[in-house]
Amino acid sequence: MAPPDFHRINGGDPPGSRDLVVRLPGVPSQVSRARGIVTAALGRDHPFYDDVVLLTSELATNAILHTRSGSGGSFTVTVTSSESAVRVCVADAGSDGPPCVCRSSTPASGGQATSGRGLPLIEALSHRWGFTREDGSTTVWFELLQARMPAVAV
Repeated sequence: MAPPDFHRINGGDPPGSRDLVVRLPGVPSQVSRARGIVTAALGRDHPFYDDVVLLTSELATNAILHTRSGSGGSFTVTVTSSESAVRVCVADAGSDGPPCVCRSSTPASGGQATSGRGLPLIEALSHRWGFTREDGSTTVWFELLQARMPAVAV
């Protein structure tokens, strides 16, 4: 198995922001490596760490289970952080249809479905999310934003 393709990019972002981009093979063991990318980019003390790890894990799993990335392909995880936001993008090898925010609790499943929770979690926990489909691939992204609270005089 080839090592992941690590590189940092800086597209003129403000000081303190950074991007970490990693390409991983489309196999289940790489979901934990995707979580490790979040740790490398943010550190465990980041206020959004737990949510970003969870949501990145969901997107990596979706890329492997529901796209051509899981059939011998690869997927790319990009983590961008700044003082005000964290954005994660997972680009995969594409699928026959767009990502679906399907609900796992249908009457037929009795709420016991083992899949279908990823995008609803992203919808619930992120401030914004979306996807693009281009040249046969799909990129799903989410953002978590730091809320700035005004100082209150006491």
